[in-house]
Amino acid sequence: MNNMNIDQVLNQMKILSQNNVVPGAQQADAVGKPNFSEMLTNSLDQVNELQSQSKAMKVAFETGSKDVDLPEVMVAAQKASLSFEAMTEVRNKLLTAYQEVMNMQV
Repeated sequence: MNNMNIDQVLNQMKILSQNNVVPGAQQADAVGKPNFSEMLTNSLDQVNELQSQSKAMKVAFETGSKDVDLPEVMVAAQKASLSFEAMTEVRNKLLTAYQEVMNMQV
């Protein structure tokens, strides 16, 4: 995943947070901004859910279930993989920002 894609994901997150259209977000704080920890927790939960669904579909396909076919399994696996990569890149950006803030001279 290149920096342009990472920046696009971060920009989409900023737009969603400004519009308060964060899926599953609960209460906004007093100034009308979404709570960052809730937003991050919801994002992690969504990534975890995608990975769980992908794993369940893989197991169902491997055991010979007639309800699951190969293209569905592959699409679910790619969604889980892409969401995990995006979350990893967001984590890396957050760590970089934190390091820059900690290295600032007061």
